Amino acid sequence: MGSRQEGGYSEQIAREAAERDANLVRRCLHGDGSAWEALVRVHTRVVYATCYRFTGHSEDARDLTQEVFLRVYRGLGSYQPEAAAFRTWLLRLTRNLLIDHYRRSRKDKVLEPLEDQISGIEETSEVGGRADHTLVRREASEKLRAALDRMSPELREAVILRDLQQMEYQEIAGVLDIPQGTVKSRINRGRRDLAKHLRIMGVRP
Repeated sequence: MGSRQEGGYSEQIAREAAERDANLVRRCLHGDGSAWEALVRVHTRVVYATCYRFTGHSEDARDLTQEVFLRVYRGLGSYQPEAAAFRTWLLRLTRNLLIDHYRRSRKDKVLEPLEDQISGIEETSEVGGRADHTLVRREASEKLRAALDRMSPELREAVILRDLQQMEYQEIAGVLDIPQGTVKSRINRGRRDLAKHLRIMGVRP
């Protein structure tokens, strides 16, 4: 009963956010500058976080975030609210830009730790409980980054969107433009692949 209520509450929040965004888009298309500022303010954090987790560099993430919103501004007239929520359309555009960036740089680093993996990595890194906590976390992030770098881009992005961005399967399906069943399959395969690479590196599960 409780989970159904929580699910309904989440759906209500998503609907309200979609309605807010659709209204802001309409106002933007009518030349309302304050609406554009609001749209950018609402969505900058998620775009920046996605860019940072894929590039691993704050400067690159800032530049890519600016490029995303430049593309949004130029292509806002092509957005169709009936086809997808604005957030989904925005993250799909962000993903496409990141793919372009990846192909150009041939290097896709992820620095943010997955919370359900980090504790095990920290335990492996500690010696007698005397290791400096900051150093341990840095070493843990480096190990996790190395493991993620060894994954295929399609599995890595699925794990990031689910476990770091905390996105629902349906929204991930919209962003990646694939069926929900494929999303779940990639996430499961990605988690297994990540665990395999961590084991090879001597990290306990």
